[in-house]
Amino acid sequence: MKYVTILGAGQIGPVIASLLHQSGNYTVQIGDIDAQSLNRLSISKLVNTFVIDVTDKVEIARRLKGQDCVVSACPYWLNSGIARAAAKAEVSYFDLTEDIATTNTVRSIAETATDGLLFAPQCGLAPGFIGILAHHLCSYFEQLDEVKLRVGALPQYPSNGLMYNLTWSTRGLINEYCNSCDAIQNGQRVEVIPLEELENFSLDGISYETFNTSGGLGTLCETLAEKVRTLNYKTIRYPGHCDLIKFLLNDLRLNKRHDLLQEIFEHAIPITQQDVVFSFCTVTGWRDGRLEQVSDARKIYPLTLHGEPVSAIQISTAASLCAVLDMYLGGKISQTGFLKQEQIDLNHFLSNRFGRYYAGASEDVSDSSKAQSSYKASVNKEVVTIA
Repeated sequence: MKYVTILGAGQIGPVIASLLHQSGNYTVQIGDIDAQSLNRLSISKLVNTFVIDVTDKVEIARRLKGQDCVVSACPYWLNSGIARAAAKAEVSYFDLTEDIATTNTVRSIAETATDGLLFAPQCGLAPGFIGILAHHLCSYFEQLDEVKLRVGALPQYPSNGLMYNLTWSTRGLINEYCNSCDAIQNGQRVEVIPLEELENFSLDGISYETFNTSGGLGTLCETLAEKVRTLNYKTIRYPGHCDLIKFLLNDLRLNKRHDLLQEIFEHAIPITQQDVVFSFCTVTGWRDGRLEQVSDARKIYPLTLHGEPVSAIQISTAASLCAVLDMYLGGKISQTGFLKQEQIDLNHFLSNRFGRYYAGASEDVSDSSKAQSSYKASVNKEVVTIA
Protein backbone atom coordinates (compact mmCIF):
# COMPACT_ATOMS: atom_id res chain seq x y z
CA MET A 1 0.00 0.00 0.00
CA LYS A 2 1.28 3.46 -0.93
CA TYR A 3 0.41 6.65 0.96
CA VAL A 4 -0.46 9.84 -0.91
CA THR A 5 -1.46 13.28 0.37
CA ILE A 6 -3.43 15.51 -2.00
CA LEU A 7 -3.60 19.23 -1.27
CA GLY A 8 -6.50 21.03 -2.92
CA ALA A 9 -10.15 19.97 -3.09
CA GLY A 10 -11.22 21.99 -6.10
CA GLN A 11 -11.93 20.67 -9.59
CA ILE A 12 -9.11 18.14 -9.93
CA GLY A 13 -7.93 17.04 -6.47
CA PRO A 14 -11.03 14.96 -5.63
CA VAL A 15 -10.86 13.14 -8.98
CA ILE A 16 -7.21 12.27 -8.33
CA ALA A 17 -8.22 11.02 -4.88
CA SER A 18 -11.03 8.91 -6.32
CA LEU A 19 -8.86 7.33 -9.01
CA LEU A 20 -6.08 6.43 -6.58
CA HIS A 21 -8.37 5.20 -3.80
CA GLN A 22 -10.56 3.06 -6.05
CA SER A 23 -7.49 1.35 -7.51
CA GLY A 24 -7.08 -0.43 -4.18
CA ASN A 25 -3.35 0.26 -3.90
CA TYR A 26 -3.34 3.69 -2.31
CA THR A 27 -4.23 5.14 1.07
CA VAL A 28 -5.23 8.71 0.31
CA GLN A 29 -5.76 11.80 2.40
CA ILE A 30 -6.94 15.12 0.96
CA GLY A 31 -6.62 18.54 2.53
CA ASP A 32 -7.97 22.00 1.78
CA ILE A 33 -8.37 25.30 3.61
CA ASP A 34 -12.13 25.25 2.98
CA ALA A 35 -13.97 22.83 5.27
CA GLN A 36 -17.19 23.18 3.26
CA SER A 37 -15.42 22.09 0.07
CA LEU A 38 -14.19 18.98 1.88
CA ASN A 39 -17.62 18.22 3.31
CA ARG A 40 -19.21 18.38 -0.14
CA LEU A 41 -16.91 15.70 -1.51
CA SER A 42 -18.47 12.30 -2.04
CA ILE A 43 -14.97 10.88 -1.74
CA SER A 44 -14.85 12.20 1.86
CA LYS A 45 -16.70 9.06 2.96
CA LEU A 46 -13.88 6.91 1.64
CA VAL A 47 -10.67 8.84 2.37
CA ASN A 48 -9.37 10.96 5.21
CA THR A 49 -9.98 14.70 4.80
CA PHE A 50 -8.45 17.51 6.80
CA VAL A 51 -8.49 21.30 6.91
CA ILE A 52 -5.10 22.87 6.31
CA ASP A 53 -3.52 26.17 5.37
CA VAL A 54 -0.89 25.09 2.84
CA THR A 55 1.25 28.10 3.73
CA ASP A 56 1.68 26.60 7.23
CA LYS A 57 5.01 24.80 6.82
CA VAL A 58 4.88 23.13 10.23
CA GLU A 59 1.44 21.64 9.64
CA ILE A 60 2.32 20.45 6.15
CA ALA A 61 5.44 18.74 7.49
CA ARG A 62 3.32 16.98 10.10
CA ARG A 63 0.78 15.81 7.53
CA LEU A 64 3.47 14.51 5.18
CA LYS A 65 5.14 12.33 7.79
CA GLY A 66 5.09 8.72 6.59
CA GLN A 67 3.73 9.60 3.13
CA ASP A 68 5.21 8.40 -0.16
CA CYS A 69 4.08 11.36 -2.27
CA VAL A 70 2.36 14.70 -2.08
CA VAL A 71 0.21 16.04 -4.92
CA SER A 72 -0.49 19.74 -5.23
CA ALA A 73 -3.86 20.38 -6.85
CA CYS A 74 -3.71 23.94 -5.51
CA PRO A 75 -3.42 27.21 -7.47
CA TYR A 76 -0.01 27.54 -9.06
CA TRP A 77 1.23 30.31 -6.77
CA LEU A 78 1.04 27.91 -3.78
CA ASN A 79 3.08 25.13 -5.38
CA SER A 80 6.55 26.43 -4.54
CA GLY A 81 5.85 26.34 -0.80
CA ILE A 82 4.39 22.84 -1.06
CA ALA A 83 7.43 21.63 -3.03
CA ARG A 84 9.74 23.03 -0.34
CA ALA A 85 7.71 21.24 2.33
CA ALA A 86 7.96 18.00 0.33
CA ALA A 87 11.73 18.32 0.12
CA LYS A 88 11.95 18.94 3.86
CA ALA A 89 9.67 15.99 4.64
CA GLU A 90 11.58 13.82 2.12
CA VAL A 91 8.56 12.81 0.05
CA SER A 92 8.21 12.99 -3.75
CA TYR A 93 6.20 15.83 -5.25
CA PHE A 94 3.73 16.13 -8.16
CA ASP A 95 1.69 19.06 -9.46
CA LEU A 96 -0.43 20.29 -12.38
CA THR A 97 1.00 23.75 -12.94
CA GLU A 98 1.26 25.47 -16.31
CA ASP A 99 3.14 28.40 -14.80
CA ILE A 100 6.70 28.63 -16.11
CA ALA A 101 8.17 30.52 -13.14
CA THR A 102 6.69 28.02 -10.68
CA THR A 103 8.17 25.12 -12.61
CA ASN A 104 11.59 26.75 -12.56
CA THR A 105 11.33 27.13 -8.79
CA VAL A 106 10.38 23.47 -8.37
CA ARG A 107 13.41 22.53 -10.46
CA SER A 108 15.72 24.51 -8.17
CA ILE A 109 14.16 22.82 -5.11
CA ALA A 110 14.70 19.39 -6.69
CA GLU A 111 18.38 20.14 -7.24
CA THR A 112 19.00 20.43 -3.50
CA ALA A 113 16.53 17.78 -2.27
CA THR A 114 17.45 14.40 -0.80
CA ASP A 115 18.64 11.84 -3.36
CA GLY A 116 15.99 9.39 -4.51
CA LEU A 117 13.06 11.81 -4.48
CA LEU A 118 11.14 12.79 -7.61
CA PHE A 119 9.85 16.30 -8.31
CA ALA A 120 7.36 16.14 -11.18
CA PRO A 121 5.55 19.37 -12.00
CA GLN A 122 3.30 19.88 -15.04
CA CYS A 123 1.64 16.44 -14.82
CA GLY A 124 -1.69 17.42 -16.38
CA LEU A 125 -2.95 17.66 -19.94
CA ALA A 126 -0.94 20.59 -21.30
CA PRO A 127 1.72 20.71 -20.11
CA GLY A 128 1.78 17.03 -19.34
CA PHE A 129 0.40 14.39 -21.68
CA ILE A 130 0.81 16.55 -24.80
CA GLY A 131 4.58 16.78 -24.15
CA ILE A 132 4.84 13.00 -23.67
CA LEU A 133 2.99 12.50 -26.94
CA ALA A 134 4.98 15.09 -28.91
CA HIS A 135 8.33 13.70 -27.81
CA HIS A 136 7.25 10.19 -28.77
CA LEU A 137 6.24 11.31 -32.27
CA CYS A 138 9.58 13.10 -32.63
CA SER A 139 11.39 9.78 -32.12
CA TYR A 140 10.04 8.61 -35.49
CA PHE A 141 12.29 11.05 -37.36
CA GLU A 142 15.99 11.18 -38.02
CA GLN A 143 15.86 14.98 -38.35
CA LEU A 144 13.07 17.25 -37.15
CA ASP A 145 11.56 20.22 -38.92
CA GLU A 146 8.30 21.29 -37.19
CA VAL A 147 6.51 20.27 -33.99
CA LYS A 148 3.07 21.77 -33.42
CA LEU A 149 0.92 21.14 -30.35
CA ARG A 150 -2.75 22.14 -30.17
CA VAL A 151 -4.94 21.53 -27.11
CA GLY A 152 -8.33 22.79 -25.95
CA ALA A 153 -11.06 22.09 -23.40
CA LEU A 154 -14.32 23.34 -24.91
CA PRO A 155 -18.03 23.21 -24.13
CA GLN A 156 -19.90 20.76 -26.31
CA TYR A 157 -22.83 23.19 -26.51
CA PRO A 158 -21.52 26.78 -26.52
CA SER A 159 -24.24 29.39 -26.09
CA ASN A 160 -22.60 32.74 -25.30
CA GLY A 161 -20.61 35.33 -27.22
CA LEU A 162 -17.27 33.91 -26.09
CA MET A 163 -18.37 30.43 -27.22
CA TYR A 164 -16.83 29.20 -24.00
CA ASN A 165 -17.64 27.85 -20.54
CA LEU A 166 -15.36 27.61 -17.54
CA THR A 167 -14.03 24.09 -17.16
CA TRP A 168 -11.10 24.48 -14.77
CA SER A 169 -9.06 27.09 -12.82
CA THR A 170 -10.09 30.61 -13.84
CA ARG A 171 -6.81 32.08 -12.59
CA GLY A 172 -4.86 29.47 -14.52
CA LEU A 173 -6.82 30.39 -17.66
CA ILE A 174 -6.03 34.08 -17.20
CA ASN A 175 -2.38 33.21 -16.62
CA GLU A 176 -2.25 31.40 -19.97
CA TYR A 177 -3.90 34.32 -21.77
CA CYS A 178 -1.63 37.00 -20.27
CA ASN A 179 1.88 35.56 -19.95
CA SER A 180 4.47 35.36 -22.70
CA CYS A 181 4.76 32.04 -24.55
CA ASP A 182 7.84 29.93 -25.21
CA ALA A 183 8.46 28.81 -28.78
CA ILE A 184 11.20 27.96 -31.28
CA GLN A 185 11.22 29.91 -34.54
CA ASN A 186 13.84 29.41 -37.26
CA GLY A 187 15.80 27.26 -34.84
CA GLN A 188 15.97 29.94 -32.13
CA ARG A 189 14.23 29.94 -28.75
CA VAL A 190 11.95 32.95 -28.49
CA GLU A 191 9.11 34.36 -26.43
CA VAL A 192 5.98 35.12 -28.42
CA ILE A 193 2.94 37.21 -27.54
CA PRO A 194 -0.16 35.47 -26.16
CA LEU A 195 -3.37 35.60 -28.22
CA GLU A 196 -1.39 36.17 -31.44
CA GLU A 197 -0.63 34.02 -34.53
CA LEU A 198 -4.28 33.08 -35.03
CA GLU A 199 -4.95 29.99 -37.13
CA ASN A 200 -8.18 28.33 -38.27
CA PHE A 201 -8.89 24.66 -38.91
CA SER A 202 -11.80 22.23 -39.00
CA LEU A 203 -12.21 18.77 -37.48
CA ASP A 204 -15.19 16.48 -38.01
CA GLY A 205 -16.94 19.30 -39.88
CA ILE A 206 -16.64 21.83 -37.02
CA SER A 207 -14.55 25.01 -37.30
CA TYR A 208 -12.03 26.03 -34.64
CA GLU A 209 -9.34 28.63 -34.12
CA THR A 210 -6.00 28.37 -32.35
CA PHE A 211 -3.70 31.03 -30.90
CA ASN A 212 -0.65 31.39 -28.66
CA THR A 213 -1.07 30.77 -24.94
CA SER A 214 1.50 30.36 -22.19
CA GLY A 215 2.84 27.25 -20.51
CA GLY A 216 1.59 24.43 -22.71
CA LEU A 217 5.01 23.39 -23.98
CA GLY A 218 6.36 22.72 -20.53
CA THR A 219 10.09 22.01 -20.92
CA LEU A 220 9.96 20.97 -24.58
CA CYS A 221 11.74 24.11 -25.79
CA GLU A 222 14.70 23.14 -23.66
CA THR A 223 14.61 19.50 -24.73
CA LEU A 224 14.27 20.23 -28.46
CA ALA A 225 16.61 23.22 -28.60
CA GLU A 226 18.88 23.07 -31.68
CA LYS A 227 16.94 20.01 -32.89
CA VAL A 228 13.90 21.60 -34.56
CA ARG A 229 13.21 24.57 -36.80
CA THR A 230 9.71 25.31 -35.45
CA LEU A 231 8.07 24.40 -32.15
CA ASN A 232 4.92 26.01 -30.82
CA TYR A 233 1.83 25.46 -28.70
CA LYS A 234 -1.61 26.96 -29.26
CA THR A 235 -4.95 26.70 -27.50
CA ILE A 236 -8.04 25.53 -29.40
CA ARG A 237 -11.24 27.58 -29.19
CA TYR A 238 -14.36 28.18 -31.26
CA PRO A 239 -14.07 31.00 -33.84
CA GLY A 240 -14.39 34.54 -32.48
CA HIS A 241 -13.16 33.77 -28.97
CA CYS A 242 -9.68 35.21 -29.45
CA ASP A 243 -10.87 38.62 -30.68
CA LEU A 244 -13.21 39.03 -27.72
CA ILE A 245 -10.52 38.04 -25.21
CA LYS A 246 -8.09 40.50 -26.82
CA PHE A 247 -10.74 43.22 -26.45
CA LEU A 248 -11.08 42.45 -22.73
CA LEU A 249 -7.37 42.11 -22.03
CA ASN A 250 -5.87 44.75 -24.32
CA ASP A 251 -8.52 47.34 -25.12
CA LEU A 252 -10.11 47.34 -21.65
CA ARG A 253 -6.68 46.72 -20.06
CA LEU A 254 -7.88 43.89 -17.87
CA ASN A 255 -4.55 42.17 -18.50
CA LYS A 256 -3.32 44.38 -15.64
CA ARG A 257 -6.29 43.62 -13.38
CA HIS A 258 -6.41 39.86 -12.99
CA ASP A 259 -8.58 39.87 -9.88
CA LEU A 260 -11.26 41.94 -11.62
CA LEU A 261 -11.07 39.79 -14.75
CA GLN A 262 -11.47 36.65 -12.65
CA GLU A 263 -14.51 38.16 -10.93
CA ILE A 264 -16.07 39.04 -14.29
CA PHE A 265 -15.45 35.58 -15.72
CA GLU A 266 -16.81 33.73 -12.72
CA HIS A 267 -19.84 36.01 -12.47
CA ALA A 268 -20.78 35.81 -16.14
CA ILE A 269 -19.47 32.53 -17.57
CA PRO A 270 -21.06 29.37 -16.17
CA ILE A 271 -19.15 26.19 -15.41
CA THR A 272 -20.04 23.13 -17.46
CA GLN A 273 -19.32 19.43 -17.18
CA GLN A 274 -20.54 18.88 -20.74
CA ASP A 275 -17.15 19.54 -22.28
CA VAL A 276 -14.77 17.91 -24.70
CA VAL A 277 -10.97 17.88 -24.60
CA PHE A 278 -8.97 17.98 -27.82
CA SER A 279 -5.30 17.13 -28.16
CA PHE A 280 -3.69 17.44 -31.56
CA CYS A 281 0.01 17.08 -32.32
CA THR A 282 1.72 17.23 -35.71
CA VAL A 283 5.43 16.53 -36.27
CA THR A 284 7.24 17.00 -39.56
CA GLY A 285 10.75 15.83 -40.35
CA TRP A 286 13.02 13.68 -42.46
CA ARG A 287 13.11 9.89 -42.42
CA ASP A 288 15.00 7.76 -44.93
CA GLY A 289 15.76 10.91 -46.89
CA ARG A 290 12.10 11.91 -47.27
CA LEU A 291 10.16 14.78 -45.69
CA GLU A 292 7.28 13.15 -43.79
CA GLN A 293 4.57 14.19 -41.37
CA VAL A 294 2.77 12.31 -38.60
CA SER A 295 -0.21 13.50 -36.57
CA ASP A 296 -2.09 12.32 -33.51
CA ALA A 297 -5.61 13.64 -32.79
CA ARG A 298 -7.59 12.68 -29.69
CA LYS A 299 -10.90 13.62 -28.11
CA ILE A 300 -11.88 12.91 -24.52
CA TYR A 301 -15.47 13.22 -23.31
CA PRO A 302 -17.08 13.33 -19.84
CA LEU A 303 -17.77 10.05 -18.11
CA THR A 304 -19.14 8.54 -14.93
CA LEU A 305 -16.34 7.62 -12.53
CA HIS A 306 -17.27 5.34 -9.65
CA GLY A 307 -20.84 6.60 -9.82
CA GLU A 308 -19.96 10.31 -10.08
CA PRO A 309 -20.11 12.48 -13.23
CA VAL A 310 -16.67 13.76 -14.23
CA SER A 311 -15.94 16.32 -16.94
CA ALA A 312 -13.48 15.73 -19.77
CA ILE A 313 -10.96 18.22 -18.40
CA GLN A 314 -11.20 16.66 -14.94
CA ILE A 315 -10.54 13.10 -16.11
CA SER A 316 -7.85 14.05 -18.64
CA THR A 317 -5.95 16.14 -16.07
CA ALA A 318 -6.37 13.78 -13.11
CA ALA A 319 -5.65 10.62 -15.11
CA SER A 320 -2.41 12.05 -16.47
CA LEU A 321 -1.09 12.89 -13.01
CA CYS A 322 -2.22 9.56 -11.56
CA ALA A 323 -0.51 7.68 -14.39
CA VAL A 324 2.81 9.45 -13.80
CA LEU A 325 2.59 8.93 -10.03
CA ASP A 326 1.61 5.28 -10.47
CA MET A 327 4.40 4.64 -12.95
CA TYR A 328 6.93 6.19 -10.59
CA LEU A 329 5.84 4.18 -7.56
CA GLY A 330 5.55 1.07 -9.74
CA GLY A 331 9.15 1.38 -10.97
CA LYS A 332 8.32 2.39 -14.57
CA ILE A 333 9.98 5.78 -14.04
CA SER A 334 13.52 5.41 -12.70
CA GLN A 335 14.29 9.11 -12.93
CA THR A 336 14.92 10.99 -9.69
CA GLY A 337 15.23 14.69 -9.05
CA PHE A 338 13.43 16.95 -11.54
CA LEU A 339 11.26 15.15 -14.11
CA LYS A 340 10.48 16.54 -17.53
CA GLN A 341 7.20 15.16 -18.86
CA GLU A 342 8.82 14.26 -22.17
CA GLN A 343 11.13 11.86 -20.31
CA ILE A 344 8.08 9.59 -19.78
CA ASP A 345 7.57 6.72 -22.21
CA LEU A 346 4.27 7.08 -24.10
CA ASN A 347 3.68 3.34 -24.44
CA HIS A 348 4.14 2.83 -20.71
CA PHE A 349 1.84 5.78 -20.07
CA LEU A 350 -0.98 4.49 -22.29
CA SER A 351 -0.74 0.96 -20.91
CA ASN A 352 -0.97 2.26 -17.35
CA ARG A 353 -4.31 1.72 -15.59
CA PHE A 354 -4.80 5.48 -15.33
CA GLY A 355 -3.20 6.44 -18.64
CA ARG A 356 -5.76 4.17 -20.37
CA TYR A 357 -8.24 7.05 -20.23
CA TYR A 358 -6.14 8.63 -22.97
CA ALA A 359 -6.21 5.39 -24.90
CA GLY A 360 -10.00 5.41 -24.91
CA ALA A 361 -10.27 2.05 -23.20
CA SER A 362 -13.00 1.46 -20.64
CA GLU A 363 -11.40 -1.74 -19.39
CA ASP A 364 -7.97 -2.52 -18.00
CA VAL A 365 -5.29 -2.46 -20.69
CA SER A 366 -2.26 -4.72 -20.36
CA ASP A 367 -0.10 -3.51 -23.20
CA SER A 368 0.34 -0.52 -25.49
CA SER A 369 -0.86 -2.28 -28.64
CA LYS A 370 -4.15 -3.15 -26.97
CA ALA A 371 -4.43 0.40 -25.65
CA GLN A 372 -4.03 1.84 -29.13
CA SER A 373 -6.53 -0.62 -30.60
CA SER A 374 -9.15 0.34 -28.02
CA TYR A 375 -8.40 3.99 -28.59
CA LYS A 376 -8.89 3.79 -32.33
CA ALA A 377 -12.14 1.91 -31.94
CA SER A 378 -13.84 4.06 -29.34
CA VAL A 379 -12.42 7.57 -29.38
CA ASN A 380 -11.07 8.84 -32.67
CA LYS A 381 -10.08 6.93 -35.78
CA GLU A 382 -7.75 9.60 -37.15
CA VAL A 383 -4.86 8.82 -34.81
CA VAL A 384 -1.45 7.83 -36.18
CA THR A 385 0.70 6.02 -33.64
CA ILE A 386 4.40 5.35 -33.99
CA ALA A 387 5.56 2.13 -32.34
